[in-house]
Amino acid sequence: MTENKLDKTPLIRSLVSLVVTLLIMGVLLFSPAGTFDWPHAWCFVAVFLVAILISVAVLWRLNPEIFAARSRVQPGTEAWDYAFLVLIIGGFTGTLPVAALDFRFHGSAMSGGLIALGYVLFVVSFAGQLWPQSVNRHFEPSVRIQKDRGQTVIDTGPYAIVRHPGYISGSLLALSIPFCLGSWWALIPAFTVVIALIPRTLLEERTLRAELPGYVEYTERVKWRWVPGVW
Repeated sequence: MTENKLDKTPLIRSLVSLVVTLLIMGVLLFSPAGTFDWPHAWCFVAVFLVAILISVAVLWRLNPEIFAARSRVQPGTEAWDYAFLVLIIGGFTGTLPVAALDFRFHGSAMSGGLIALGYVLFVVSFAGQLWPQSVNRHFEPSVRIQKDRGQTVIDTGPYAIVRHPGYISGSLLALSIPFCLGSWWALIPAFTVVIALIPRTLLEERTLRAELPGYVEYTERVKWRWVPGVW
């Protein structure tokens, strides 16, 4: 019984973290908006919650180890990656208050069709995040060679198609949020995520090529970093 409880500790922490995240999202959305009467924001929070709960259920079944791996930035993270983490996290979180201020001051507006498209993109990109996490036990939030966890090259699932599936789906996820919230201005912080992930990809590849056995051979089998035929 004790062992089972210990095994579930990362899951419980993730659920607690989800509650905290929802509270922070509420502050970032409704405080700058100056009102709780914002249907787009409520809809986004609801869809976000459902997507997270589905992800938790799937990952707990397919790759429960990832809950501990992604719970924090792990020791051994490359020094240069902290700057990218600030830009990426800042871009995601900054999207919310910018969209809220846009709503409050009527800075811009999107059509219902674009907002619906945003939700389609959100669901697709969220699934695109879930797939690599379900097959890659080394899917951590920061860049490091995980010698403590016996890191090996993962070449199954989406990694058989592109080398960094989490980055392209993460970029699309960031860009989907402004559309879900109906704000053109919120695309500015969202693009920060995309801009940060491009050089991060190159630096991560340099690290993997130099320090992870078998990665150079993997790049010869899987040619594309993000999008097949493009890059």
